[in-house]
Amino acid sequence: VRLQASGGGLVQAGGSLRLSCAASGRTFSNNAVAWFRQAPGKDREFVAAINWTGSRTSYADSVKGRFTISRDNRQNRVYLQMDFLKPEDTAVYYCASDLSAHWSGRPCYWGQGTEVTVSS
Repeated sequence: VRLQASGGGLVQAGGSLRLSCAASGRTFSNNAVAWFRQAPGKDREFVAAINWTGSRTSYADSVKGRFTISRDNRQNRVYLQMDFLKPEDTAVYYCASDLSAHWSGRPCYWGQGTEVTVSS
């Protein structure tokens, strides 16, 4: 399966962006999907994950209450709604899918990233 993240851009602090992860090649509707990010000079870090039905989600403490992960299996897409953005959210955001229906913490397929820049 091939994943492609999109929706990044430049936004002022306090603003919002909605990222989208699209799958091609085959569906990922039976797989958990997660978002990660990597800021300049830092390691890639987990942001949020969602199980195959969308009934279970998990978030990094740094984004809880500000970001919302969701999915539309009919469209074969996973979204990351990012609100109240902070400059420290600046990073390249990646989506990744798991082989399992529930997030195992072991991503299998990675998409190309989309860059998010939050200005102060």
